Amino acid sequence: MKKKRKDTAKPKTRRKKSARTTTGKPMNPAVLASAQESSLAGLKERTEVGHLKAGRMPPSQITETRQAGATRVIDEAIRDYVVETEDEKLLQRPHAEADFIRSDPWRVLRIMSEFIEGFDVLATTEKGVAVFGSARVGPDDPQYGKAVEVSRLLAEAGFSIITGAGPGIMEAANKGARLGGSPSIGCNIELPFEQGANPYVDTLVNFRYFFVRKTMFIKYSSAFIIFPGGFGTLDELFEAVTLIQTGKIYQFPVILMGRHYWAGLLRWLNTRVLAEKKISPGDLDLLLLTDDPEEAATAVITAYNASTR
Repeated sequence: MKKKRKDTAKPKTRRKKSARTTTGKPMNPAVLASAQESSLAGLKERTEVGHLKAGRMPPSQITETRQAGATRVIDEAIRDYVVETEDEKLLQRPHAEADFIRSDPWRVLRIMSEFIEGFDVLATTEKGVAVFGSARVGPDDPQYGKAVEVSRLLAEAGFSIITGAGPGIMEAANKGARLGGSPSIGCNIELPFEQGANPYVDTLVNFRYFFVRKTMFIKYSSAFIIFPGGFGTLDELFEAVTLIQTGKIYQFPVILMGRHYWAGLLRWLNTRVLAEKKISPGDLDLLLLTDDPEEAATAVITAYNASTR
């Protein structure tokens, strides 16, 4: 009888898969650092494009002219070219206990003063509508024209228009407010580069902290109109919907302008998020989708009138 031959072959070891980004790159500190640098450069480029398309030199490209009189020689070697915003200083993890004791409690006072300044400047704002969207688009973009039109219609109905003060859709909305004869308000944010306010802003408030600025958008707005945009636009969209969903704000229309642009997101929300019961069917009815500025303006006016009865 033949003995059975033992299988000496080694079992195949499964190759451990490493985590990857959505574009297939390995998830490691170097890739993440490069992605962050590229992302910031892209943000700056988009902001500059918006100014350039409107026929202006971007503030981030304007160099200070030489002034007469004595000058001081500065040792450039000691400069730190990594610009830290106040948000970054606040949100980064402290390196030592002494850092926390020396900086964060005092930073709370600055945050408090920023809230006070925002409340003080915007206290008289009535019937505000916040308009969000890409800073990249120019006056020749159809969405720019629609932002001007919907803002003009709302301004003529007595609504103030509030934006992030930048170029693109924000500029278009502020322009529409001015054409309609209502207050044109800009809430600017500190970035690692100079963003600059568009020329159609009448009342400008500068913020260091994103969360303070976002509070002003919510507090002084009766509706959000969301044009095609990037992460910042999506952030404002989902924050508003979350506040409505959790009962923090009421009678607050959130209007998506641009059926084609938002179709993919809404399809995913329907077929994936709703299908897996991560949200309720009624949650999707919190959003109005349209391409018509008049339809959007009417929805805002109707909702506002219903809330004041």
